[in-house]
Amino acid sequence: MMLIGYALKVTDIHTIGNILRMQIEVIEKVKKTQVSRDDILLREIEELDNSLTEYFSDAFVIDDALTRKLVSFQANKERTYYRWYKYKEAFSADLVEYLFRKYSVITGKILDPFAGAGTTLFASSSLGYNSEGIEVLPVGQKIITANILVRGANKQKIIFALENWLRQKPWNDEGKIKIFKVLRITDGAYSPETHHKIGRYLNDLEHEPPEIKEILLFALLCILESISYTRKDGQYLRWDYRSRRRNSKNTFDKGKILSFNEAIVKKLNEIKNDMNLGDVKNDLFSFIQKDIQIGEIGLLKGSCLEVLPNLENHAYSGIITSPPYCNRYDYTRTYALEHALLGVNESELVCLRQAMLSCTVENKAKELIGLNKEWHTVINVCDSLPLLQKVLGYLDYKKDKKELNNIGIARMVRGYFYEMACVIQECYRVLDKDGMMFMVNDNVKYAGAAISVDTILSKIAEDIGFHIENILVLPQGKGNSSQQMGKHGREALRKCIYIWRKDK
Repeated sequence: MMLIGYALKVTDIHTIGNILRMQIEVIEKVKKTQVSRDDILLREIEELDNSLTEYFSDAFVIDDALTRKLVSFQANKERTYYRWYKYKEAFSADLVEYLFRKYSVITGKILDPFAGAGTTLFASSSLGYNSEGIEVLPVGQKIITANILVRGANKQKIIFALENWLRQKPWNDEGKIKIFKVLRITDGAYSPETHHKIGRYLNDLEHEPPEIKEILLFALLCILESISYTRKDGQYLRWDYRSRRRNSKNTFDKGKILSFNEAIVKKLNEIKNDMNLGDVKNDLFSFIQKDIQIGEIGLLKGSCLEVLPNLENHAYSGIITSPPYCNRYDYTRTYALEHALLGVNESELVCLRQAMLSCTVENKAKELIGLNKEWHTVINVCDSLPLLQKVLGYLDYKKDKKELNNIGIARMVRGYFYEMACVIQECYRVLDKDGMMFMVNDNVKYAGAAISVDTILSKIAEDIGFHIENILVLPQGKGNSSQQMGKHGREALRKCIYIWRKDK
């Protein structure tokens, strides 16, 4: 009986082993089928992408004059006025001047639907063009408003007020403080001493005339990052290990954290000195003449999806812009310190996030036809674009397989292209005949699929009626994210400036 029992156990073990081997084989077959399906879809995307790239082959131009510095905020660091606020997502004033020099932009009014810190507006104005910008974020609106004031008729009055504050330094005196809002994502951003001095500064600027108050508030916005425990880092605020929000795993050191006194004195002096100098630059692309009449600047507050449809037909001779990239960056979080100081509360921050162009995984789908019934034409264009639909189908497939690192990516990419298509249609409508549109943008990559934002948007623009004059390519592409490189290898992605002309 003992031997029989032992034999039965061995048989059971062999049976179980066979079952396990069969299960493993099935799993391996499923994995191979899965990989094969992914490969097929990625190959189809690549073929369509190559076909569209070939279609625009005559428009692509590698422009050796374009550098990362030129198409980013970096070049603005060397220019008076533009260097005051570090708006990382901005392109440079030098780039605007270069594009005006390279292409013939007829005299008229310039529009920037994503005005940001207003680089397009002020650079165009200095070239003699009137300009208007649309901006949804309060921080951008404040930057533009302040810069309009310092370039206005009351420069000497502003300089005198700044000199007064630099002499008196009221933030160092005992006195009342103004309580300012703190958001969940900004709580603990300052040391107690810095927090107190910000309150003192805010209290005393309330006693100044409106124009001076705007400039002093702007100066404060300029230094918030440098006096905080945070640093803007792509999609979020990164916290220094010295903050009270620290945890055992956080070793990030942002370097020197400026005292409030040091930072604000330096910034007020910079603004005052630059106002005395004017817009000074000395580079290869400078062709500004002193006798040019400075153009007027207008700010339109709100989402471009809501503001653009209310603008007149043929009202602009040129459009220069850089929309948010399709890269998951949430500017409401990136600029949370500034928005908290400006009194934006939690619910308002959520509303701002949804009002923005879809560029973050938290954006919900917008009812575009509900916003504007005229957009059905361009929505049909998107529905009929093979490369776009193949990309969107692939992302939905990966989402269903739970193989996206965030399920919101598929919705975000879809929203981005459809909303951008509506923006492009409106830009075409408001441009005058022979009007030029310049757009700075990046290609992106998700789940191993390289998404050619440049050719997809250019094909949408062409189907609307634009002539695709050039797609200027930076000589050096950008790498994909570390997460993408780990899974799919490094692949340089094009960074381009699209040049579209309205012929009719």
